Amino acid sequence: MNRLTAIVTGASEGLGKSLALELASREIDLVLVSLPESGLPELANFIRKNFEVKVTIFEADLTLAENCTSLFTLLKSEELTAHILVNNAGLGNWSWFEDMNLGFYKKQIELNVIAPVLLTHLFLAQLDEERTAYLLNVGSLAGRFVVPKKQVYGATKSFISYFTRCLQLEMERANISISLLSPGGINTKPELLVLNHTLKGIAKSTITEPDRVAYEAIHGMFLGKREIIPGGVNKLMVVLNSILPGFVKDMIIKSKLKPVVKM
Repeated sequence: MNRLTAIVTGASEGLGKSLALELASREIDLVLVSLPESGLPELANFIRKNFEVKVTIFEADLTLAENCTSLFTLLKSEELTAHILVNNAGLGNWSWFEDMNLGFYKKQIELNVIAPVLLTHLFLAQLDEERTAYLLNVGSLAGRFVVPKKQVYGATKSFISYFTRCLQLEMERANISISLLSPGGINTKPELLVLNHTLKGIAKSTITEPDRVAYEAIHGMFLGKREIIPGGVNKLMVVLNSILPGFVKDMIIKSKLKPVVKM
């Protein structure tokens, strides 16, 4: 039987890069998607050399809907069938709502919401029904908790959570396993690494390294887990979130943000 082929979006850095390496270590061929001039060819060459898997790259801006279609046109021309789709590409921020312009929020919604929906639809249309397929949607704990300065980002991740759970119910009899990855903070970029090192207590313990998140994500995906929450503290926070009354959670959030909240 031919090897599995996985599409990984946002693959050039951070969690996407770690997910690509984790899949390659399991002898899975890759289709890596990222923006032009983001280092994708170099990553592809590294993976080919060290893991001996086939790597196809697609450099494009997924906020443009036509590029989602073009990706699967490319696969068809290469006679490739994708068995795994990892919807990882996303745009985050940590800022007050009025501090970012309309263009930023439009791009954030297009990449975090519209692109995963389009790619998932196109992915399902080309599946080989005789072989088990896997869909891994990357959400975030930001989609579960109300956190100022992550208002639109958190809302897009809430959408991904709802979207994934609906698909799980709709397609539970199909030959596909659908998982939602809900990580906490991840040290994906130098600026985040610096910021995360300033955290203390529980906040600091929620931060996870991308390699660890990638391992738990792919391992959980193949086990058929419906939701994957890396880290024991993060799992505990989700449980507490379901128990605590809303006004208590609001008090905790406001107390933590008191030094920076605008009065």
